[in-house]
Amino acid sequence: MSVDDGVRKLKTEADEPGWDVDPDDEWGVAVIATVGRQLRLRREAAGIRAADFGAVLGYSEGLIYKIEGGKRIPRPEFLDKSDEVLGANGLLSAMKEDVAKVRYPKKVRTLAKMEAKAVEIGIYECNAIHGLLQTPEHARAAIEAAQPPYSQSDVERMVAGRVSRQSVFDRDPAPALGFVLEEAPLRRPLGGTMVWRRQLERLLEVGNMRHVTLQVMPMHSEVHSGLDGRIELLKFVDGTAVGRSDGAFSGRAVSDAKQLRVLELRYGTIRAQALPPGESLALIEQLLGET
Repeated sequence: MSVDDGVRKLKTEADEPGWDVDPDDEWGVAVIATVGRQLRLRREAAGIRAADFGAVLGYSEGLIYKIEGGKRIPRPEFLDKSDEVLGANGLLSAMKEDVAKVRYPKKVRTLAKMEAKAVEIGIYECNAIHGLLQTPEHARAAIEAAQPPYSQSDVERMVAGRVSRQSVFDRDPAPALGFVLEEAPLRRPLGGTMVWRRQLERLLEVGNMRHVTLQVMPMHSEVHSGLDGRIELLKFVDGTAVGRSDGAFSGRAVSDAKQLRVLELRYGTIRAQALPPGESLALIEQLLGET
């Protein structure tokens, strides 16, 4: 194999979409700039050229400079290998936790932080399957369908962020989770038949969890109190709560007791109008059998 062949096989930006730094994320920019500076200082102190360092790690020289310049988010395995090559004694590897958070958009991190503290989460989703319930393949198909289209880098960041929030299902103690979904999005084969089937299977998996209540609002319902849009309610151990609805309070997040009562009334009414959990899961099983 020639030298040119070897160089061409080194990873470039095109090989790793979704690892750009969001310039509007001040904290994220600061974290990645700090990591990049530490990498450059340690590489230079070791007397290793960027091209040689990249060759050892399987990265192009240009991508090394991007990471050291705080323009690219390094992968966890990159930090581990760099730590080993540069003899950093675990200091570079220790940065993985903060770097992992930066990978996800700022809005997603804020949502995930609140969901991680909530003891009760109630959600009504009107036009889609909620992000906490989406498979990675379904999430990608939904995001890629947006117009104007997102860049591939943004798509990957958004998919990763959406999937990362699903750790809420694994918390111990687990929060009480309630979902009401519309029937129409469940019938839409977004991403193709196999993606659709896996999404329906995932809904059945989640719906059978002991701490989850999953309901479906049937298309034939003659009375529907959720036509104003989605509702999200999060309650915390100290008795406080926060909620948001597309059709109330200009879509702002609210925590005032009177405003929360309005959202709780709407959400409670929607739950009463939807199919019971058992019938909802039976409908999803029926749809799965029809695919």
